[in-house]
Amino acid sequence: MQAFDLYAVLPELVLLLATCVLLVASVYVREKVKSVPGVEQDIFHTPRGVGFVYFFSLILLVYLFLAFIGRLSDVSLVAMNGLFQSDSLSNLLKACSCGAVFVSLIYSKQYLSDRALFRPDFIVLVLLALLGQFVLISGANLLTLYLGLELMALPMYALVAMRHSSEKSVEAGIKYFILGALASGFLLYGMSMLYGVTGSLDLIEIFKTVADPRVNHLVMAFGLVFIVAGLAFKLGVVPFHMWVPDVYQGAPTAVTLMIAAAPKLAAFALLFRLLVNTLLPLMGDWQPMLVLLAILSLVVGNVTAIAQTNVKRMLAYSAIAQMGFVLLGMLSVFDDHAFSASMFYVITYVLTTLGTFGLLMVLSRKGYDCETLEGLKGLNKKHPWFAFIGLVMMFSLAGIPPTVGFAAKLGVLEALVDAEHTFLAIIAVIASLIGAFYYLRVVKVMYFDEPAHEHSVSGSAVAKGLLSLNTILVLAIGIVPASLMSICLDAMRRTLLGS
Repeated sequence: MQAFDLYAVLPELVLLLATCVLLVASVYVREKVKSVPGVEQDIFHTPRGVGFVYFFSLILLVYLFLAFIGRLSDVSLVAMNGLFQSDSLSNLLKACSCGAVFVSLIYSKQYLSDRALFRPDFIVLVLLALLGQFVLISGANLLTLYLGLELMALPMYALVAMRHSSEKSVEAGIKYFILGALASGFLLYGMSMLYGVTGSLDLIEIFKTVADPRVNHLVMAFGLVFIVAGLAFKLGVVPFHMWVPDVYQGAPTAVTLMIAAAPKLAAFALLFRLLVNTLLPLMGDWQPMLVLLAILSLVVGNVTAIAQTNVKRMLAYSAIAQMGFVLLGMLSVFDDHAFSASMFYVITYVLTTLGTFGLLMVLSRKGYDCETLEGLKGLNKKHPWFAFIGLVMMFSLAGIPPTVGFAAKLGVLEALVDAEHTFLAIIAVIASLIGAFYYLRVVKVMYFDEPAHEHSVSGSAVAKGLLSLNTILVLAIGIVPASLMSICLDAMRRTLLGS
């Protein structure tokens, strides 16, 4: 290992070592448990070291966030004998992943504590999933991409089924595991066919070989079908979306947030690495597939969400439609503005998702999960600020100005029109109008319906303050989106020039 190899993978090594140390140290750190008069404490069911693990995990995430931000202007480099690449795209997405996990942990603390799920193993599994996202985002080899994908997915399977007393949670975990394994098999089979044709696992070598007209195009196209199918499973787009609503609804809300936020950034990176960095010469084959997946996702996701009364399930179908927009941004293959618009869309969608699920957890309490429309009725009468937060998040998901969701959708639509995909832009606009119905229905329930029960707000002052800051950012970036857009565009240009 040379010096630049160590520099490239240093944040990943720090995260791996810190996670292992926290897992072991949690056994030896005893928590101060408040004694309740007349109640005998069960020391075997008292989580040990969770406060220690939680505190140092937040410090670790802040360090990693700053480290990746500091690397944004670094030149692109390929390390570890072509297995790992560090460029502006990977550093920006990793920094956003760290921020998303940091915010998710703060939002989740009280929710998990009320349900006896705030344990060291939960935090360690989240950090391991984050490590998988890092490896996936920086993969420069088919083997690295697959290992990163599995390292991200396996902890998620365990997190979904973590609430053993809930049949829905266990069922969701089993469905997620089985369908995730099927998707991994599709992706791995497609990769094996690429390897069989090109004789290499390296993304750069595959790109050079695929561009050679003497290569068997039929076999590559056949392998491409399996790769796109595997990517569609991981993105959760139609017709490979079956797991998304059940997992979103069955998992604890804190775990749903872990699945709905940061992994979307890694999924975008996987899509970009495989289709743009590697298989760009086959764009005539994968572009029609993406068009079909995007249209189906926009239509099915938005239409099906209308019939949902469970907010988490509604947000699941919303996520399917939102990923359709991300796919649309990948169709302008020679336009770095389109790629940056797609990346901007993913980042801002994650920001909005954090606020949406953060609100649901703040409105939940011990013995009650706020996850239905009935639970949000009349929220404005009791807690007007939290109703306003819900309004901003719904407006952003619907793409209504002046929220950041409007700027994100507008960027993708402009890229489609510039690439002469006007018909797709029209379909996207119509689908967004359909989607606005169920988002505005949530606003109507919060502001105009009578309360169905007594609303209460849980969570620490830090979580509530961070939720308020999250809302302000959704509005501020929506009003002045140029700064984040320019960061995304600069990162995309540096990455494309470096490759």
